[in-house]
Amino acid sequence: MRISKGVEWAGHACALLAPLWPDKGLPLSALAEFHDLPEPYMAKQMQALARAGIVSGGRGRSGFYTLARSPSEITLLDILRAVDGEEPMFRCSEIRQNGPCGASPADCKSPCNIAAGFWRAEQAYRDSLARVDLAAVARSVAAQLGSDKIAQAGEWVEANVRTRT
Repeated sequence: MRISKGVEWAGHACALLAPLWPDKGLPLSALAEFHDLPEPYMAKQMQALARAGIVSGGRGRSGFYTLARSPSEITLLDILRAVDGEEPMFRCSEIRQNGPCGASPADCKSPCNIAAGFWRAEQAYRDSLARVDLAAVARSVAAQLGSDKIAQAGEWVEANVRTRT
């Protein structure tokens, strides 16, 4: 299972916004700058997050993005679905019906063990992502960075943060 770069970028943007919720946010330019990403591509990810109700705001030059709901209510699965969509990662093509020993469609009424195995694995993967919320991600990022990097990031965020009026 491959996750697009857009999901990674959207996840990092949301993690950056998590400690600022509910009244503060960052402009698109800052969200792109923080990870040295192209602003137009970051805009695409933020628009997908906005359509999914994960972030709000962002309109115009003076606009900025905030999380639309509590970080504890937004999961990594929400972010994945917002950016990559709802389509299943595995799609059975019924290859067992092909070739010289292919089965008839009537013999393929139930999924083969290979398709069933991939579907179970994908469900376990999605269930795992659904258990990780942005509040937990923000805590683990802070613990991983250490005090010097947290202070550096805090200064940068403070210089770029916008507040709802």
